[in-house]
Amino acid sequence: MNPKLEDLSRIATSKRILLLPHCLRQSATCVAKYNGQGLQCAGCNPECSVNRLRMAALNYGYKDVCVAPGGRLAVNFVKENRPEAVVAVACQKELEEGVHGVRELSSRAAKPLIVVISLLKDGCVDTTVDIEKALKVIGYGCPEMAEK
Repeated sequence: MNPKLEDLSRIATSKRILLLPHCLRQSATCVAKYNGQGLQCAGCNPECSVNRLRMAALNYGYKDVCVAPGGRLAVNFVKENRPEAVVAVACQKELEEGVHGVRELSSRAAKPLIVVISLLKDGCVDTTVDIEKALKVIGYGCPEMAEK
């Protein structure tokens, strides 16, 4: 169940993280490299969903962004960063596994708020998301970004 966005607006962006699936990248042209922290976006294509969403989160002051090749890496990222809120874009299968994993890993009384954005098209490569909806969720409760 997707929590109310009003709950997200009460959490400072410095205590939020964004999780993106690596399948959202444009596989034919993406020059990003993988490391132990996931896909390291090179910021090369202003039209790429990964780049646009990642930059929006960072410009709003999010604590960090992870572009994960799978749920386990995303869960480990959450464990390491200990955010108060997680905004996650993924297919239904990964969302279910990831939400379950995040809830399981935390022994704290206060679990992170998880806001999910489902992909419009999945299939593990060149997936799509409603970019405008995702940008609104990422920026919910944030002051307007200054034009850069």
